[in-house]
Amino acid sequence: MESTNRLAGATSPYLLQHAHNPVDWWEWGADAFDEARRRDVPVLLSVGYAACHWCHVMAHESFEDEATAAYMNEHFVNIKVDREERPDVDAVYMAATTAMTGSGGWPMTVVLDHDGNPFFGGTYFPDMPRHGQPAFTQVLQALSEAWTQRRSEIGAVADNVRQHLASLSGATGTAGDWQVDVDAAVEKLAGEFDPMAGGFGGAPKFPPSMVLEFLRRVAGSPGADSRVSHMLSRSVAAMAGGGIYDQIGGGFARYAVDRGWVVPHFEKMLYDNAQLIGLYARLGTELGDRVARESADWMIRELGTAEDGFASALDADSEGVEGKFYVWTPAELVEVLGADDSAWAAEVFEVTEAGTFEEGASTLQLRHRPEDAERLESVKARLLAARETRVRPARDDKVVAAWNGLAISGLVDAGLLLGERRYVDAALSAAELLWRVHVRSSRYAAEPSLPARNSTREATVGLHTLTNIHHARLLRVSRDGVAGVHAGVLEDYGCVASGFLSLTQATGDATWLDRATSLLETALTHFRAEDGGFYDTADDAEALVTRPRDASDNASPGGTSAMVHALVTAHALTGEGRYRTAAEEALGATSTLMATAPRFAGWSLAAAATMQDGPLEIAVVGPPGPDRDALELAARRKPGAIVVVSDEARDDIPLLSSRTPVDGKAAAYVCRGFVCERPVTDPESLTV
Repeated sequence: MESTNRLAGATSPYLLQHAHNPVDWWEWGADAFDEARRRDVPVLLSVGYAACHWCHVMAHESFEDEATAAYMNEHFVNIKVDREERPDVDAVYMAATTAMTGSGGWPMTVVLDHDGNPFFGGTYFPDMPRHGQPAFTQVLQALSEAWTQRRSEIGAVADNVRQHLASLSGATGTAGDWQVDVDAAVEKLAGEFDPMAGGFGGAPKFPPSMVLEFLRRVAGSPGADSRVSHMLSRSVAAMAGGGIYDQIGGGFARYAVDRGWVVPHFEKMLYDNAQLIGLYARLGTELGDRVARESADWMIRELGTAEDGFASALDADSEGVEGKFYVWTPAELVEVLGADDSAWAAEVFEVTEAGTFEEGASTLQLRHRPEDAERLESVKARLLAARETRVRPARDDKVVAAWNGLAISGLVDAGLLLGERRYVDAALSAAELLWRVHVRSSRYAAEPSLPARNSTREATVGLHTLTNIHHARLLRVSRDGVAGVHAGVLEDYGCVASGFLSLTQATGDATWLDRATSLLETALTHFRAEDGGFYDTADDAEALVTRPRDASDNASPGGTSAMVHALVTAHALTGEGRYRTAAEEALGATSTLMATAPRFAGWSLAAAATMQDGPLEIAVVGPPGPDRDALELAARRKPGAIVVVSDEARDDIPLLSSRTPVDGKAAAYVCRGFVCERPVTDPESLTV
C-alpha cells in the first residue's frame, strides 16, 4: 500500500495531490514551527494551487523524487500551503518573494526562520540546471549551508524583508480624497492598450475584467473619450474570438501565453469566468449575450457541485499533458466531422497542419463568425460530443466563498439581462449553500432559509440600525458540504455581500439584504484600518509576520474594492449613510493606486466613476407583466445602477419605501442619495 504523509488528512485538493510525496510535509501551523525550533532547521514553505501546471511539474521533478525528498526532510521542516485556501499566507510571502527577486508566481518557494520571517524566495526551480537557473537541490544545499554557517547574515536579510513587509501595510492614498480623475486614468490605460490584439500590455495577457467594466461605465458618459469604447469593444471581441475562449464548450482560460490570445494557459478558473459572464451580459450586444450564455452554461455544467456551489477550477493538464483535452489536429477534425465539414471547420477555427500550439495541434479560434450559423452549431456540437470522450482535466472541487460570491453576481446579471431565470435560480442555490455552510456567529447561521420580511417589522429600517445589527463570520472554503477551518478574508466578505445584494435586487427578498449587511458589519468592525481603508485579515485572525493589506486588484477583485462595491450597493438599497462614508474613505486610502496604476485598480475605478454622481438608485414598482419587465430591463442596462423590483411599496427594503405604481401602472423611480425624480412609466425615459 502506498505510504502517505501528514497531508492525507487535509481537505484541500491541492494538498491531497501531495499526500503521497516522500516529502514529510506539514500543513501551515504552530506545530511545524515548533518542530523547526526543536531541530534547529529552517522552514521551507511551498505554495501553489491545484490547477497550477508548473506546480505539477515541480512536484513530479522534485517532490516525488526520493533523493530530493530525503534531503528536504533532513535539512528543513517542509510546509505545503494551498494559496486559494490561505490567501493571507500567500499574500505575505508573495510580497516577500517579489521584493527579493523582482517577480513572483506559483509554485512559490520561500525559506523562513523560526518566527516565520522570510530570507529566501523564488518560484519554480527545475530538477537540473537549466537556462542559467540552478537545480532545486543546489538551492537547498546552499540554503542549508547558509543556515548552519552564516546565521547572522540570514538574520540581517530576514530583518530587512520584515521591515519592507511592514511598510506595505500603509495606505496608498489620502483619507477623504476619493474622487478619481477619469480622464487621467483613461489616458494611462490608452498608453498600455494593445491596439492590434486588444487588452493591455504584452504576453502573458490576462483578461482585464475589472478594467473593462470601468471602461463600460465610462463609455456612456457625456463627452466620453472615443478611445474608451474602442478599448472596450476591441478587447471583448479579441478575447471571445481567441484560443483563450473555449469555442465549443464555453468559458475562458486563465490567461494567454501570447499577445494575440491564441494559446492559453489552459486552466479554467471560477473567479475569471464569474466576472466575465457578468461583463459580457452587461454589454447588451449579440456577442456579449452569446458569450455570457455559453459561459454561464459551462460554469453550471462543469463547475457546479452536488451541494449547489461552484468548484474552484479545472486543471490545465489531462493525461499529464497540458492542453490535451482542448486542442485539435486536422486529422482529428476529419475523424469526427468527415472530409467536407472538417475542411470547413479547419478554416473557421484556424486549425492548421503546422498547428498553433504544440506537436501540430491547434487551439480553436473564431475570429469571424461564418454566415452558415446552422452548420457552425452542428460542427460545434459534434466536436463537443467527441471531446467528452477524452480524459477530462482534474477538477479542484473546493468551494471558495469569495469566488462563489462573484459567481452569484455574474449569474444574476446574466439571468436578468438575458431572460434566463435558471441562472438566477443557480445563484440562489449557491447563496443558500454559502449561508448554510460558510457562515458562523450569527443568529441566522443555523437557519437554512428565512422567509422574506414584510413592512410590519418592529423598527423603521430594522436590521439597518446600529442597535439591531447581527454580525456574521465567514469561513473561507468548504468541500463536499463541510466547511474548512480557515477564516474568511476581506475579499470573502466583500464578494459574498455583493452576491447577496445582487440577489436582493433580483428577487426583492429582504432576507438577502439582511444577510449582506450582517457581513458588512463584521467587516467594518474587524477589518477596518485607522485611515479608513481595510486590512485583508480580521483583527482577531492568526497573526503572521505582518498583517496583509493590498488595495490592488489581481485576477479577481481585491478585498478593498470588493468591499467598496458592496458598501455602495448597501447604501443605495438602505439609505444608511455610514455605508457610503465607509466606501468613500476606503477609496480615499486607494487614491494613489488608482491614479498611478489603473490597470491594477479597475474595480475601485469602476466604483469611483459610478460614485461621482451616483450610483443611480432605481425602484421599479407595479404589477408583474410586460410593462414592468420593459422598465426593469431598461433600468438594469444603466451602467452601475442599483435596481430593485416589487409589486408594491415596502419598508423592508428602504429604496422601495413609499414607491407606488402610477395610476395602476408599473413605474420606475430614479433616485440619487434617496432623492428621486418624478416616476416614469415609459422605458424610453430610462434610456436617455
